[in-house]
Amino acid sequence: MNNKKLIRFVESFLILPVAMSTSFVNISKVDQIAPAPQVVLSQQMNIEADGLLAFNQAMSQSAQSPNQEDKAKAIDSFFKEHNMPLEGTGLKMVQEAEKNNLDWRLLPAISVIESTGGRHACKKATHSFMGWGSCKINFKSDEEAIEIVAKNLGGNNPNTDQHYADKTTEQILKKYNSVIPTYVQKVTKVMNEIEENLPVIKTA
Repeated sequence: MNNKKLIRFVESFLILPVAMSTSFVNISKVDQIAPAPQVVLSQQMNIEADGLLAFNQAMSQSAQSPNQEDKAKAIDSFFKEHNMPLEGTGLKMVQEAEKNNLDWRLLPAISVIESTGGRHACKKATHSFMGWGSCKINFKSDEEAIEIVAKNLGGNNPNTDQHYADKTTEQILKKYNSVIPTYVQKVTKVMNEIEENLPVIKTA
Protein backbone atom coordinates (compact mmCIF):
# COMPACT_ATOMS: atom_id res chain seq x y z
CA MET A 1 0.00 0.00 0.00
CA ASN A 2 1.51 3.36 -1.00
CA ASN A 3 1.44 6.41 1.22
CA LYS A 4 -1.52 8.10 -0.51
CA LYS A 5 -3.75 5.07 -0.12
CA LEU A 6 -2.76 4.72 3.51
CA ILE A 7 -3.66 8.33 4.28
CA ARG A 8 -7.11 7.94 2.62
CA PHE A 9 -7.75 4.72 4.55
CA VAL A 10 -6.97 6.41 7.90
CA GLU A 11 -9.10 9.47 7.07
CA SER A 12 -12.13 7.29 6.40
CA PHE A 13 -12.07 6.01 9.99
CA LEU A 14 -11.76 9.57 11.38
CA ILE A 15 -14.71 10.97 9.39
CA LEU A 16 -17.19 8.16 10.13
CA PRO A 17 -17.44 8.67 13.94
CA VAL A 18 -17.85 12.42 13.48
CA ALA A 19 -20.75 11.89 11.08
CA MET A 20 -22.39 9.36 13.40
CA SER A 21 -21.99 11.71 16.39
CA THR A 22 -23.63 14.55 14.48
CA SER A 23 -26.51 12.32 13.51
CA PHE A 24 -27.18 11.27 17.12
CA VAL A 25 -27.12 14.89 18.30
CA ASN A 26 -29.70 15.88 15.70
CA ILE A 27 -32.04 13.03 16.65
CA SER A 28 -31.79 14.00 20.30
CA LYS A 29 -32.75 17.59 19.50
CA VAL A 30 -35.71 16.53 17.39
CA ASP A 31 -37.00 14.35 20.26
CA GLN A 32 -36.86 17.35 22.58
CA ILE A 33 -38.70 19.66 20.18
CA ALA A 34 -41.41 17.31 18.88
CA PRO A 35 -42.82 14.68 21.26
CA ALA A 36 -43.93 11.37 19.87
CA PRO A 37 -47.51 11.26 18.46
CA GLN A 38 -48.64 8.75 21.12
CA VAL A 39 -47.46 11.13 23.86
CA VAL A 40 -49.49 14.00 22.37
CA LEU A 41 -52.56 11.77 22.09
CA SER A 42 -52.20 10.64 25.71
CA GLN A 43 -51.93 14.23 26.92
CA GLN A 44 -55.00 15.25 24.90
CA MET A 45 -57.01 12.34 26.30
CA ASN A 46 -56.03 13.28 29.85
CA ILE A 47 -57.15 16.87 29.30
CA GLU A 48 -60.48 15.74 27.85
CA ALA A 49 -60.99 13.28 30.71
CA ASP A 50 -60.33 16.01 33.29
CA GLY A 51 -62.83 18.28 31.55
CA LEU A 52 -65.48 15.56 31.45
CA LEU A 53 -64.94 14.80 35.15
CA ALA A 54 -65.35 18.47 36.07
CA PHE A 55 -68.53 18.69 33.97
CA ASN A 56 -70.00 15.56 35.60
CA GLN A 57 -69.21 16.88 39.07
CA ALA A 58 -70.92 20.18 38.29
CA MET A 59 -73.98 18.39 36.92
CA SER A 60 -74.09 16.13 39.98
CA GLN A 61 -74.00 19.09 42.35
CA SER A 62 -76.73 20.81 40.35
CA ALA A 63 -78.89 17.69 40.41
CA GLN A 64 -78.52 17.40 44.18
CA SER A 65 -79.78 20.95 44.80
CA PRO A 66 -83.54 20.91 45.40
CA ASN A 67 -85.54 23.02 42.96
CA GLN A 68 -88.78 24.91 43.56
CA GLU A 69 -90.93 21.86 42.89
CA ASP A 70 -88.96 19.71 45.32
CA LYS A 71 -89.27 22.33 48.05
CA ALA A 72 -92.99 22.84 47.35
CA LYS A 73 -93.58 19.09 47.59
CA ALA A 74 -91.74 18.98 50.91
CA ILE A 75 -93.94 21.75 52.31
CA ASP A 76 -97.21 20.34 51.00
CA SER A 77 -96.28 16.83 52.16
CA PHE A 78 -95.73 18.18 55.65
CA PHE A 79 -99.08 19.99 55.63
CA LYS A 80 -100.83 16.88 54.30
CA GLU A 81 -99.16 14.59 56.82
CA HIS A 82 -100.48 16.75 59.67
CA ASN A 83 -103.86 17.42 58.06
CA MET A 84 -103.29 21.18 57.73
CA PRO A 85 -105.50 23.35 55.49
CA LEU A 86 -102.53 25.14 53.90
CA GLU A 87 -101.69 22.10 51.78
CA GLY A 88 -101.30 23.32 48.21
CA THR A 89 -99.65 26.65 49.08
CA GLY A 90 -96.14 25.20 49.09
CA LEU A 91 -95.10 26.49 45.67
CA LYS A 92 -96.35 30.01 46.42
CA MET A 93 -94.41 30.04 49.69
CA VAL A 94 -91.23 28.92 47.94
CA GLN A 95 -91.60 31.49 45.15
CA GLU A 96 -92.18 34.38 47.54
CA ALA A 97 -89.34 33.25 49.79
CA GLU A 98 -86.91 33.23 46.87
CA LYS A 99 -88.19 36.58 45.64
CA ASN A 100 -87.49 38.13 49.04
CA ASN A 101 -84.28 36.23 49.82
CA LEU A 102 -85.78 34.19 52.66
CA ASP A 103 -85.20 30.61 53.74
CA TRP A 104 -87.77 28.56 51.79
CA ARG A 105 -88.88 26.79 55.00
CA LEU A 106 -89.53 29.97 57.00
CA LEU A 107 -93.06 30.90 55.91
CA PRO A 108 -94.60 27.44 56.27
CA ALA A 109 -92.88 26.93 59.63
CA ILE A 110 -94.24 30.22 60.96
CA SER A 111 -97.73 29.28 59.79
CA VAL A 112 -97.45 25.99 61.67
CA ILE A 113 -96.47 27.65 64.94
CA GLU A 114 -98.94 30.53 64.59
CA SER A 115 -102.04 28.65 63.39
CA THR A 116 -101.20 24.93 63.00
CA GLY A 117 -100.88 25.39 59.25
CA GLY A 118 -104.12 27.40 58.90
CA ARG A 119 -106.22 25.14 61.11
CA HIS A 120 -106.50 27.82 63.80
CA ALA A 121 -106.14 30.96 61.70
CA CYS A 122 -107.10 34.30 63.21
CA LYS A 123 -110.87 34.69 63.47
CA LYS A 124 -110.76 38.47 63.64
CA ALA A 125 -108.97 38.80 60.29
CA THR A 126 -109.40 37.01 56.98
CA HIS A 127 -106.68 34.67 55.68
CA SER A 128 -104.47 35.56 58.63
CA PHE A 129 -102.68 32.29 59.37
CA MET A 130 -99.25 33.69 60.19
CA GLY A 131 -100.26 36.04 62.97
CA TRP A 132 -99.15 39.10 61.02
CA GLY A 133 -100.24 42.38 62.61
CA SER A 134 -101.60 40.61 65.70
CA CYS A 135 -104.68 39.40 63.78
CA LYS A 136 -105.71 42.95 62.89
CA ILE A 137 -104.89 42.88 59.18
CA ASN A 138 -107.19 41.31 56.58
CA PHE A 139 -105.95 39.62 53.43
CA LYS A 140 -107.94 38.96 50.28
CA SER A 141 -106.52 35.45 49.89
CA ASP A 142 -103.94 33.03 51.23
CA GLU A 143 -101.71 33.98 48.30
CA GLU A 144 -101.86 37.68 49.20
CA ALA A 145 -101.09 36.89 52.84
CA ILE A 146 -98.00 34.95 51.77
CA GLU A 147 -96.86 37.75 49.44
CA ILE A 148 -97.24 40.51 52.03
CA VAL A 149 -95.64 38.66 54.94
CA ALA A 150 -92.74 37.53 52.75
CA LYS A 151 -92.19 41.07 51.49
CA ASN A 152 -92.05 42.40 55.03
CA LEU A 153 -89.81 39.66 56.42
CA GLY A 154 -87.46 40.14 53.48
CA GLY A 155 -87.04 43.80 54.40
CA ASN A 156 -88.73 45.02 51.22
CA ASN A 157 -91.43 47.14 52.84
CA PRO A 158 -90.17 50.65 53.71
CA ASN A 159 -92.55 50.74 56.68
CA THR A 160 -90.98 47.70 58.36
CA ASP A 161 -87.51 47.35 56.81
CA GLN A 162 -85.86 48.71 59.97
CA HIS A 163 -86.92 45.47 61.68
CA TYR A 164 -86.19 42.89 58.99
CA ALA A 165 -83.80 44.20 56.32
CA ASP A 166 -80.41 42.44 56.12
CA LYS A 167 -81.26 40.08 58.99
CA THR A 168 -80.54 36.38 59.44
CA THR A 169 -83.42 33.95 59.84
CA GLU A 170 -82.85 33.86 63.60
CA GLN A 171 -82.85 37.66 63.83
CA ILE A 172 -86.03 37.84 61.75
CA LEU A 173 -87.80 35.42 64.09
CA LYS A 174 -86.69 37.32 67.17
CA LYS A 175 -88.25 40.46 65.72
CA TYR A 176 -91.33 38.62 64.50
CA ASN A 177 -92.16 37.37 67.98
CA SER A 178 -90.25 38.79 70.92
CA VAL A 179 -92.83 37.64 73.49
CA ILE A 180 -92.26 33.88 73.46
CA PRO A 181 -88.67 33.09 74.59
CA THR A 182 -88.57 29.77 72.74
CA TYR A 183 -90.15 31.05 69.53
CA VAL A 184 -86.95 30.77 67.47
CA GLN A 185 -86.37 27.19 68.61
CA LYS A 186 -89.97 26.17 67.86
CA VAL A 187 -89.96 27.58 64.34
CA THR A 188 -86.50 26.21 63.61
CA LYS A 189 -87.61 22.74 64.69
CA VAL A 190 -90.52 22.81 62.23
CA MET A 191 -88.22 24.11 59.48
CA ASN A 192 -85.97 21.09 59.93
CA GLU A 193 -88.95 18.72 59.91
CA ILE A 194 -90.18 20.24 56.65
CA GLU A 195 -86.78 19.78 55.05
CA GLU A 196 -86.86 16.08 55.93
CA ASN A 197 -89.72 15.74 53.44
CA LEU A 198 -87.53 16.70 50.49
CA PRO A 199 -87.63 14.03 47.76
CA VAL A 200 -84.72 11.62 47.89
CA ILE A 201 -82.38 12.40 45.01
CA LYS A 202 -80.83 9.28 43.54
CA THR A 203 -77.30 9.51 42.18
CA ALA A 204 -75.48 7.01 39.98
